[in-house]
Amino acid sequence: MERRTIGAAALGVGAVGLGCMPMSWAYTGSRQRGEESLRAVHAALDRGSTLLDTADMYGPFTNELLLGRVLRQRRAEAFVSTKVGLLVGEQHIVANGRPGYVRRACDASLRRLQTDVIDLYQLHRADPEVPVEETWGAMAELVSAGKVRSLGLCAVGARAGRRPGARLHDGTIRQLERVQQVFPVSAVEAELSVWSTEALDALLPWCAARGVGFLAAMPLGNGFLTGTLTPGEGFEPDDVRARHPRFTAEMMAANQPIVVGLRHIARRHGEAGRPVTPAQVALAWVLAQGAHVIPVPGAKRERWVAENALAAELRLTPEDLAEVASLPGALGSWE
Repeated sequence: MERRTIGAAALGVGAVGLGCMPMSWAYTGSRQRGEESLRAVHAALDRGSTLLDTADMYGPFTNELLLGRVLRQRRAEAFVSTKVGLLVGEQHIVANGRPGYVRRACDASLRRLQTDVIDLYQLHRADPEVPVEETWGAMAELVSAGKVRSLGLCAVGARAGRRPGARLHDGTIRQLERVQQVFPVSAVEAELSVWSTEALDALLPWCAARGVGFLAAMPLGNGFLTGTLTPGEGFEPDDVRARHPRFTAEMMAANQPIVVGLRHIARRHGEAGRPVTPAQVALAWVLAQGAHVIPVPGAKRERWVAENALAAELRLTPEDLAEVASLPGALGSWE
């Protein structure tokens, strides 16, 4: 697989990563199977998808434990990204950016992941009660201690409560400007896909201008852009899409033209015996947004991991990109 680099340290990873969250968190719990997920992680490494993206809150903790079972055998082949800063309670999630907590959380993640170093340690969310510089300073100390190789920041992502006229990622850029004064940012993780393009306005250019890697979260639109979801089929109550404003039956039906457009491009690129899928077109579009962009599609089955990895070989033409740009915008209120 093509290799791409993250940050000024030029840390190399496969062009398509693996988001491990669906294996343990946020999606339908009845379909989460440990052994199947382990096979998916092994399949990713076999195909060059070396960036494994997790967080201590996924589970919580169980996702890191699952990855640790693979890393115990194949640590040298993997680029491990995990996150800190969010605590999961019974009915709520709270931020904790206190330096002492960050240090303890890192040690706990290292134990669960069965490794002595984390390649990319990301701040999941800033704690409103702690200056972000203090949290970031504690994370920088972990680099100096040899426990972490590089630092990243996850986009704030709040769509409600923004300042009038503000762009989606203005808050994230303000945080980045602050922490960059303390220790270099190697990567930013934020949503980017054919149906969520807000990062193109300012966040992606900010990263490109500073040599910062961009991890594209949800590049397949929470599964919608794969074309495998049926409007009205519904989701189990523990699935985040059951509460997602773009996954009502009405909005899924209204947004089908986006999938139809991706499928049309896929047919153009397909060959006898080797069809191209809408998901691969969606990932190829993300890859085309810059050499510093690494899509991190979530997957928990070996089949989807293999399909996603092949997207790194798909090169969209200028005509393809223009066709994607002409697709209708996604419908569904985020507020």
